[in-house]
Amino acid sequence: MARFTRMQVLNTMYDTGLVPIFYHGDLNIAKEVIKACVAGGARIIEFTNRGDRAWNVFTALIGFLEQEAPDVIMGIGSVIDAPTAAMYIASGANFVVSPVLVPETARVCNRHKIAYLPGCGTLSEISQAEELGCEIVKIFPGDCVGGPEFIKAIKGPMPWTSLLPTGGVSMDNAQEWIKAGAACLGMGSQLIRKEWVSKGNFDAIRENVAAALKLIREARG
Repeated sequence: MARFTRMQVLNTMYDTGLVPIFYHGDLNIAKEVIKACVAGGARIIEFTNRGDRAWNVFTALIGFLEQEAPDVIMGIGSVIDAPTAAMYIASGANFVVSPVLVPETARVCNRHKIAYLPGCGTLSEISQAEELGCEIVKIFPGDCVGGPEFIKAIKGPMPWTSLLPTGGVSMDNAQEWIKAGAACLGMGSQLIRKEWVSKGNFDAIRENVAAALKLIREARG
């Protein structure tokens, strides 16, 4: 069961502007990555459902956060169907992120008052997601659908829309996304680099997270 309400999750995304995204099959390494993100200032983290042991690691991390960092919110990403969403919700996921829009997943999340962020790439998909109750809509893949200019174009006819671009978001263009109107940013490999993880250079991750948050604050003015 989720420890945070849907509104707490969404407000944290709005307030911080950054959702670090990662997966690692080794629990101890995953803990170190999370600790580095938290030390850098992250308050909300997306662990992705991308490996054979993803559920096992995720469940253990939820327990770890309860004890070691109770104010940090963790959700699950790369969820492509409703049964998988239900499984992770039962294991403590505080939000669910998907690369695609699946109405059945939206309904499952709504039943449990869990925030659902589906991946969308067109105005019609974004509108449909909002009709299904999605407060923040993931734009994916961000660099392929048009980059920051896509966000700016969408906000023209739909200024009430809250968008979280993922895929192609980097330290170099983070401020462009925010200035174009993105509510928050999802950053994975550009934030948590594989070479840093493999070498145990968690200080670099901490510094990069802190730098990303600073860029977002500056772009917001």
